[in-house]
Amino acid sequence: MNLDILLGLQWGDEGKGKIVDVLTPEYEVIARFQGGPNAGHTLEFNGLKHVLHIIPSGIFHEDKINIIGNGVVIDPVIFKKEIEALEKMGANPVKNLYISKKAHLILPTHKLLDAALESRKGSQKIGSTLKGIGPTYTDKTARNGLRVLDLFAPNFNEKWDAAIANHQDLLDKYNFEYQEILPQMITEWLESIKTLTRFTCIDSEYEVNQYLNDHKKILAEGAQGTLLDVDFGSYPFVTSSNTVAAGAFTGLGVAPSKSGKVIGIVKAYCTRVGSGPFPTELFDETGEQLRKQGFEFGSTTGRPRRCGWLDLVALKYSIMINGVTEMVLTKADVMNNFDTIQVCTSYNMNGEITDRFPANTDAEVEPVYTTFQGWNCDINTIKNYDQLPVAFKSYVDFIEKETGVKISIVSTGPDRSETIIRS
Repeated sequence: MNLDILLGLQWGDEGKGKIVDVLTPEYEVIARFQGGPNAGHTLEFNGLKHVLHIIPSGIFHEDKINIIGNGVVIDPVIFKKEIEALEKMGANPVKNLYISKKAHLILPTHKLLDAALESRKGSQKIGSTLKGIGPTYTDKTARNGLRVLDLFAPNFNEKWDAAIANHQDLLDKYNFEYQEILPQMITEWLESIKTLTRFTCIDSEYEVNQYLNDHKKILAEGAQGTLLDVDFGSYPFVTSSNTVAAGAFTGLGVAPSKSGKVIGIVKAYCTRVGSGPFPTELFDETGEQLRKQGFEFGSTTGRPRRCGWLDLVALKYSIMINGVTEMVLTKADVMNNFDTIQVCTSYNMNGEITDRFPANTDAEVEPVYTTFQGWNCDINTIKNYDQLPVAFKSYVDFIEKETGVKISIVSTGPDRSETIIRS
């Protein structure tokens, strides 16, 4: 059995959480492979709405195994709040959630360092979520990090004290005021690890490979989006992990030869949170209409998302990097009331037309558009693809033809039930 991978093909917020929830019945194991509480995966069903930040999106299916992989960074404080929210809803996450011993921990001082570093950048800030993700991955790379397994070590207090002291030295050098708030943050963090240590901590690489050997179907769930990948995204306006398909193998300890389907999630338009290039961004009433109708506000930060038309140059780049085998089109219903819709098919860069996504984030890029007729009707209640309006199906056909990848699922609304799976 091979590992299927589900990930975002844009700048995040593509609707991955809902689609993982929809697909979970087909799988026995759901495993997060990177990122941390900077992610916000929203699920809606039975009139309820829930946002997950660290926990895999298959958690509401009690007969499924959910794994937080070694590539994820965990904030015990946020993890505790997520668990408490799940338990209030009647879920029993202790039963079916396992945590990799090798996942790194976000310390209180990581969040303070995140704020200090972002503050120092001034107008050049990248738009960090200030969740401590970057500093945690920095410590991981520098071999200074604390991992889940350290919580059970006899010398945990020694490692903890050394890490906090090191971070305080850095904060002092940055002249960042933290003395008043740090004690409370530390108290809350140390209290929260009692929740984390209630869970079964595993050698996830062994367990995941054993599941594959036992022919169990596994879905690897990515966070953020391809264009935020630390290597292949719009650097430096990126996250601190590998959000692409390759990250699933290092984030779970699985060989690339075990690769199965790569399911790419793409919005019918584009959004982005924070700074960085966004060629198709709309600054007019149309952009505001997309934001309002799509409720485009960050599920983690609450910040309004920047909105624009679908960018096929960026999408084809993401498909190439990930080896996408099929796509899921989400939030098409947001454009129910548009008379016309535009799609970027190439870039004009200094008078030359190109279909390549530029490595230089300072590049002057002017999108070249193809215009489509809008469908101007409500598609939320439609359950059969053949019943969708002709204008909508023409839009889908164009995307498939341009990218060479089939759209296997169309999401027509936020609820689990508002989903069309194409045969």
